[in-house]
Amino acid sequence: MVEMSVAGIALDAASRSPIVLLRDPAGRRQVPIWIDQAQAQNILAGVAEAPPPRPLSHDLMVSLLQAAELELARVIIHAIEDNTFRAVLKLSRQGDAEGSEPLLEVDARPSDAIALAVRTGSPIWMLEEVVADASIPVDAEADAEDSNEFRRFLDSVSPAELVRHLSKAQPEPEAGGEDSGEASDDTPGTSPV
Repeated sequence: MVEMSVAGIALDAASRSPIVLLRDPAGRRQVPIWIDQAQAQNILAGVAEAPPPRPLSHDLMVSLLQAAELELARVIIHAIEDNTFRAVLKLSRQGDAEGSEPLLEVDARPSDAIALAVRTGSPIWMLEEVVADASIPVDAEADAEDSNEFRRFLDSVSPAELVRHLSKAQPEPEAGGEDSGEASDDTPGTSPV
């Protein structure tokens, strides 16, 4: 198993759907999991550690676990079935020795499991087979170089030149204007939670 961390939330360019990105400890592989807007907000709220004025569902779940003297020992994302990730929550009694066998195993959507894990500081584990099947390579050096190159470009161009450059790069709108009101259904195959 590989311990993963939340690298961030991104948007799918084609479908505009949020994606939670889980990264391996070496920072070389990321696993994208497509989620919905509410799930993205719940994960981000947990990452931000900013308590809402009223408890969200995941905050309520953490309170219920505490009231029952249970804790989230770990999350395990263990399979992909029909393009859907599968996860379980491993719960233990509060104060149980680290490494002791969890008391309960509860099936959960990965997005809910991740939202709970970021609130409780619990580890997120993924089977190596799942990481191997679903991960995309991360090239941090290339990302940094692309970012630096773009920064150099922005430093060397005037605002007027940038506007001219961008207007040349955009295709002409088809008859009926840019917004024809038609929905696009060319969304890529995604892995909903």
